[in-house]
Amino acid sequence: MNNTELALRSVNVTRYVTPLREGGSMPAIAEADDGFLYVLKFRGAGQGAKALIAEIFGAEIARALGLKVPEIVFASLDEAFGRIEPDEEIQDLLRASEGLNLALHYLSGAITFDPLVTVVDSKLASQIVWLDCLLTNMDRTARNTNMLIWHRELWLIDHGASLYFHHSWQNWKEQALRPFILIKDHVLLPYASELEAVDKAFRAILTPALIASIAALIPDEWLVDEYSFESPEEHRQAYIHFLETRLDNSNIFVKAAQDARKALI
Repeated sequence: MNNTELALRSVNVTRYVTPLREGGSMPAIAEADDGFLYVLKFRGAGQGAKALIAEIFGAEIARALGLKVPEIVFASLDEAFGRIEPDEEIQDLLRASEGLNLALHYLSGAITFDPLVTVVDSKLASQIVWLDCLLTNMDRTARNTNMLIWHRELWLIDHGASLYFHHSWQNWKEQALRPFILIKDHVLLPYASELEAVDKAFRAILTPALIASIAALIPDEWLVDEYSFESPEEHRQAYIHFLETRLDNSNIFVKAAQDARKALI
C-alpha cells in the first residue's frame, strides 16, 4: 500500500437533503451525481478548511490501519444551492462553501455507539485509543463518541476536531512531542489494555511514505490561508513533520494513555 498513490473520488452535489444540526459545523445530508447520499462537510463552516484537512488525515490514517471508516470524497458545491435555500443561516453557509468540500458516505440505518450496549474487545479499543492519541482527537467521549454501529460493526466518523494544534501553528514542533492529556475522557480507554502491542504494529504500518501519500491528498487551495507558511507545499510538509514526530515518539502518548487508564481502573 505504501507504494500506491492514494486518491479520493470526486462528486458533484445535486441535492441538499437536510441539515444535521449537531455541533458547530452544521454538516448536511446531501445527494451526489453518483446517486449516493453523503454527509457533507462544508469548507465555509466555522473552522473552515482545517476541519476538512483533519478529516482527511483522520479517516485515511484509520483506514490504513484497518479500522472501519466511511469512504470520503471531494464534493463540489454549485453556487445555485445558495440561491434556492430558504433558511438564511444555511444559505450563508452554502454560499461560503461554493466549490470544493468534503463528504463522507452516509451509513443509512447506522445507530450511535453506546458503550453500555456494545462490548468492544481490548484490541479494538486499544487501536482506537492509540489512533486518537496520535491525532489528538478530543471527540471520542461518552458525550460524543463519534462512532456508529453499522451492519454489526464499529465505524469511526467525524475526525474534524483532530490535530487541533493547527488552529494556532505557534510551537507546533513542541506540540508534536506532548502527550494527549484529553485521552483521560476517551470512552474506550478503560478497555484499552493492549496499547504497547498496538503501538508496535501501527508504527510499522504508518511509514513516512504512507503519511506523505495521505498528505498529498490535501488540495493546495485548502493550504493557502495560513500565514505561517510561504507555500501550500511548506504547509503540507509541516503536517507530515508533525505526524512523523509523534510516531517517532509514540512512547510519550502511549505512556500517558496507560497512566490515565490506571487512574480509571
